[in-house]
Amino acid sequence: MSDQPTGITRNCERAVVTAYRELRACGTMDMQAFHACTTLYRIHHPEASISEARRLVSEWIDHHVVREATGETPGCDCD
Repeated sequence: MSDQPTGITRNCERAVVTAYRELRACGTMDMQAFHACTTLYRIHHPEASISEARRLVSEWIDHHVVREATGETPGCDCD
């Protein structure tokens, strides 16, 4: 697992992945880290429903952290 989420162009996606990795690294349980990151996403995107936030956060964590993939991910259109 890499220390930094390199190549992530969306600010909200980079913030979510970084927060998740840091929370897990300091011993936060998976679901607590996931819920914190869902909240973080909704701070960046208050218009997003909780369902949408959960879906995107789970896809980003799976993509960047679990699979350590590097390509594009589904998500919002922000920078």
